[in-house]
Amino acid sequence: MSVGVSAGVTGSVLAIDAGNSKTDVAVIAADGEVLGTARGGGFRPPAVGVPTAVDALAEVVREAFDEAGVEAVDHVSACLANADFPVEEEGLAAALHARVWGASVEVRNDTFAILRAGVAEPRGVAVVCGAGINCVGMRPDGRTARFPALGRVSGDWGGGWGLAEEAMWHAARAEDGRGGPTALARTLPAHFGLDSMYALIEALHLENIPPARRHELTPVLFATAAAGDPVARSLIDRLAEEVVTMATVALTRLDLLEEETPVLLGGSVLAARHPHLDTRVRDLLATAAPKATPKVVTAPPVLGAALLGLDQAGAKKEAHARVRAHFEALEP
Repeated sequence: MSVGVSAGVTGSVLAIDAGNSKTDVAVIAADGEVLGTARGGGFRPPAVGVPTAVDALAEVVREAFDEAGVEAVDHVSACLANADFPVEEEGLAAALHARVWGASVEVRNDTFAILRAGVAEPRGVAVVCGAGINCVGMRPDGRTARFPALGRVSGDWGGGWGLAEEAMWHAARAEDGRGGPTALARTLPAHFGLDSMYALIEALHLENIPPARRHELTPVLFATAAAGDPVARSLIDRLAEEVVTMATVALTRLDLLEEETPVLLGGSVLAARHPHLDTRVRDLLATAAPKATPKVVTAPPVLGAALLGLDQAGAKKEAHARVRAHFEALEP
């Protein structure tokens, strides 16, 4: 949501990509030159409150401003985690505008950064699977498609945390007899040096294993699936179905199902290109949306925030190319 002067203002851009685990900030000149960058911790207003979250963000912005030798910019393009509803975008935009970092401010959900980073123009659909799962779509005319992406309460299934939880559920039931056999009952506890699911459940419950380490179980799930375990493979298959369902619904909402359209795949789970998941997603997408073109995005999401800012500022194509070249050179 925009706050401040009207769209079309030209000039420098403050690009912000603030996810749950890390924040990247860049100051971009009107010609696309990257003047300064900085990295900080995660952006989690639901956990700490908006003022505290923005205070932490301000420290990262100040570092980037100092490197760039500026005190403000013309436009702030912020792609933020936990900006899931328009009312949240408006509240966060107001909070950022109050910092006087730029004459205008636009806040979007951070999934839009991954989408814009992967396309030459603001057109396409992106599905992101990291800790959670989300999907957005956009057209050059400003139309967008999105989901609340709040987890099961909003109809979502998948993401690293969700996969770890599902793997635990099946493994626990396999061990105590409530479910069918699965190698997960052995591989999950073995990852932590334990010999049973009971021991793993106890360790997590008593926090002898920190709760944050549960995300380590997702790669174990993929390894177990790759070894041929049917239960583990079924979870990967279901994730592929969820990814394609979200992408197809977004394409349909934007009337892009019958047009050649990029579908960007991002986030740690999809960017890892696990062979079974990657192949399954592509096969299902070829059936559900034959004209869609899947592509894994590995460019830093802050590039997407920068390009969205340059879009808003009406920058020339050369500026877009220059900033893209800068960040794509940093890809691993």
